[in-house]
Amino acid sequence: MKQSLFTFIKSLREFLANKLNQYNTTLPYVITVIVALVIVVGGINLFIELTETLKTETLAAYDTAITDYVISYRTPSLTSYFKFMTLVGNAYGYLIVLIVFLLVSLLVFKRWKYVLQATLVLALATGSNMMLKRFIDRARPSIEHLVSVETLSYPSGHAMSAMAFYGFLIFLVTKFKIQKVLKYVLIISLIVIILSIGISRIYLGVHFPSDIAGGFIAGFIWVIFCILVFDLIELFRKDPQT
Repeated sequence: MKQSLFTFIKSLREFLANKLNQYNTTLPYVITVIVALVIVVGGINLFIELTETLKTETLAAYDTAITDYVISYRTPSLTSYFKFMTLVGNAYGYLIVLIVFLLVSLLVFKRWKYVLQATLVLALATGSNMMLKRFIDRARPSIEHLVSVETLSYPSGHAMSAMAFYGFLIFLVTKFKIQKVLKYVLIISLIVIILSIGISRIYLGVHFPSDIAGGFIAGFIWVIFCILVFDLIELFRKDPQT
C-alpha cells in the first residue's frame, strides 16, 4: 500500500505542478488524506446500510437461523474453547497480547512504533464502538447467555476490536522480514483468532450474527484508514520536498 501511496502522491504532485504555478508542497498529502476520509465515509455508509436493516424480518430470520445452527453444536469442549476465545477478546486479553508484542518488537525488531500503532488502532475501535452502541441502542438476544454481559448489542465490541487489532497485526506481519512459512502460520493463526472471537459471541448467546458482521465491517474500516494514515505519515517524513 505504501508504494501505491507513493505513486499516487508523485502523480498528484506532477499534476499540480502542471496546473498551478505555485503550490504548497504539503498539498498532495492533504488531498490524499481527504481521499482516505472519502474511503472511510464509504465504509461507514456500508455500515449504516447494514444498521438500517436491523429491524427487518429478513435479517431477523437470518440471525435466528445462523444462531440456531451455531448453538446446535454446543458441547462442553467447544464451550470451553469459545469462553477462552471470548476472554482473548477482552481487555485483559489484549493487555497480555500487547505486552508480548512489545517484548517481541523491542527484542527482535528493535522498534516500538508498531506497538504504539496497534494500540492506537485498538483504542479507536474500542472508543468508537462504545459510541455506536449508545447511538444504535440494540438489545442483546433473549436466548440463554453462557457468559455475563452488561453493554448493548450492536455492533459487537469483541468482533470490532478483534478485526481492528488482529487485522492490523496481519498487516504488520506482511511487512516483517521473516521466513515465509512462519509468516503464513502467523497470518492464518490471526485469522483464526478473529473468526473464533466473532463466532464465540454467537455461540455463547450474547450477540446476533448481524452484530458480528457489523463489528467486523467497522473494525475493517479502522484498519484500512489507519494503514493509509500511518503510511502517509512515513512517506511525508521521508519526502525531501516537504
